[in-house]
Amino acid sequence: MSTLDLAGYLVAVLMTAVALWRMPAALWGDEEDRRRRALWGCYAGFAAALWTKTEFVRTTLNDSPVTDLAVLIKHYTATIAILAILSYIVAIYGRYPDRGAVPRHVRFARLVQRVAAKASVATLILLTVLFFTVVDRSVPSDRFVSDHAGQPGATLYMTVFYVYLGAASAVCAYQWKLATADATARHLRVGLSMMTAAMFIGVAYTASRTLFMWVSVVEQPSVEFADTFDKVTEAGQVLLFVLFAVGASLPAFSTGLRRARLWRAQARLHPLWRELMTAFPEQPFAPPASLLREVTRFDTPADLRVDRWSADIADAVEKLRHYAPGHLADAARTAAAEDTADPDERGPRTDAHWIRAALAAHAEGVPAGAAAPATDPRQAEDQEGEVAWLVRVAAACRTIPAARTTAVLAAARAGEAAVTPNSPEQPTR
Repeated sequence: MSTLDLAGYLVAVLMTAVALWRMPAALWGDEEDRRRRALWGCYAGFAAALWTKTEFVRTTLNDSPVTDLAVLIKHYTATIAILAILSYIVAIYGRYPDRGAVPRHVRFARLVQRVAAKASVATLILLTVLFFTVVDRSVPSDRFVSDHAGQPGATLYMTVFYVYLGAASAVCAYQWKLATADATARHLRVGLSMMTAAMFIGVAYTASRTLFMWVSVVEQPSVEFADTFDKVTEAGQVLLFVLFAVGASLPAFSTGLRRARLWRAQARLHPLWRELMTAFPEQPFAPPASLLREVTRFDTPADLRVDRWSADIADAVEKLRHYAPGHLADAARTAAAEDTADPDERGPRTDAHWIRAALAAHAEGVPAGAAAPATDPRQAEDQEGEVAWLVRVAAACRTIPAARTTAVLAAARAGEAAVTPNSPEQPTR
């Protein structure tokens, strides 16, 4: 097996993996995911086309009763895949409010919408007619372009396909280049850049192969040159599909990474959230359950669940202020300083000691009183920053033994007992 054939298998596996990965979201996802069904159709179509190019499938089909059948199937599936990607282009870039001037890329997408389906049907019909009438298929071929170089019938057949493929590649390159300039997220910009580069390679691939076929009609190339040209352009097409598959997967992969981070945040927040919600059972919408049960509530997206848990924890901490001793914040800061010399760790450690001791006071059944001072106020830049902080606090809570909590609570009460009666500090609880 040659290196090029091995690369053919690998890129076919890659495109198939992308198609299988994106299939659930395309078929059963929400409205936004359903709009990407066309893009998934492109993955599936190109995956089928790539498998027909692999050595085993190619030779098996070409040696079948329909000579060179692999070529026809490859072009059928590729044409359908191209129609799918053009439909995706229209769905994504053809929408715009009715009022106001319509941007150029939207006008272009709507033009594509009017001609794409008709052009695809015409291409399929013409390819079928030419394949069975003018293409010389007396001998099965292994590399169709190099084996048929110089033959007018095969040149005409391939020109029809390459014109369709090249025009579609140019359309995609144009739209994705514009989208790249407008993209703000880094992963989206990189993905679109890779897809744009893939389409430019596609344009160069079709143009060079069309030129080679027609020049070969005028002057028959040597077998060595034709074979070398075929392998070089095939290597370029392998690069094309790698760039396309990876570039199209980057945004979804980034989304997957974000979901994984959310799931990890849920796992780390759950013990603290459940303990606080158990202390104040009237606060959550439903009684807190196990982590497995919580993360399998598919009616609530992970990001909304994490946001809700963060709000629940903040509300529970606010309620705990009415059960905490007035000097608990000072005792928590002292305990945190004793635990670690790292200033970055003292903040979450302080909050953890305060929550643990306040929960212990609440569990003792002390009556609610005036709100005790909380720990040093801290302003998170955004919701993700708040969640990251709570994750650190929850992690610190898990490392504090019960004896340590008892000692912190006792220190807070001792500090409060030392306050003179005329002091405005909170009464002992």
